[in-house]
Amino acid sequence: MNNGNILEVTSLAKQYRSGASTMVEVFHDVSFTVAEGEIVALTGASGSGKTTLLNIIGTLDSPTGGTVTVKNTNIATLSGVPLSAFRNEHIGFIFQFHHLLPEFSALENVAMPALIAGWTLSKASERANELLGDVGLSHRRTHRPSELSGGEAQRVAVARAFMMQPDLVLADEPTGNLDPDNAEKLFAVILSLASKHKQTFVIATHNIELARGAARTLHLEKGTIAE
Repeated sequence: MNNGNILEVTSLAKQYRSGASTMVEVFHDVSFTVAEGEIVALTGASGSGKTTLLNIIGTLDSPTGGTVTVKNTNIATLSGVPLSAFRNEHIGFIFQFHHLLPEFSALENVAMPALIAGWTLSKASERANELLGDVGLSHRRTHRPSELSGGEAQRVAVARAFMMQPDLVLADEPTGNLDPDNAEKLFAVILSLASKHKQTFVIATHNIELARGAARTLHLEKGTIAE
């Protein structure tokens, strides 16, 4: 990997089988790099493969061909427990739906990745409190997801993605389930946090206006990337 690059995607391809004999191509020959601290927007029409691409980068899916290197590690060389540990330590996720654990408070949800990694409760809680302050939700730390608005729940999810100080955060349509006003506010929170923590981001979005807030835009169309 070149110096300064957190992510390197090389000749990535993905196909899946539909029916007994039909192969459907999601994308082919996708290549790009993302530098440390860079915020990159990934745009493309619905069905263009943005989610699949993020899932492969995030080790949640496997490519048909090509390689993904995160923090100098070819993720294809990992499997099982080492892969899960690498994902938890180096990659943060923000999804369209917050996927918070309903039985836990906002603080506990944010702290969860660190607790899984073996941090002490006091150390994890201290950082979770700091991050909830960063997203403006210190006063909601004891509330469960059912007691939060949609915008608040997504801000908790953003804080959770930062918990382990990952090298790379992948956000899949993080504002897609919000009204325009809350979407704009959430995107502003993401950009503010990314700047404060010098965080590297790849954000898939269909919202062109929001994408303009990123440093660079990659457009996925007809199975490949245009910049």
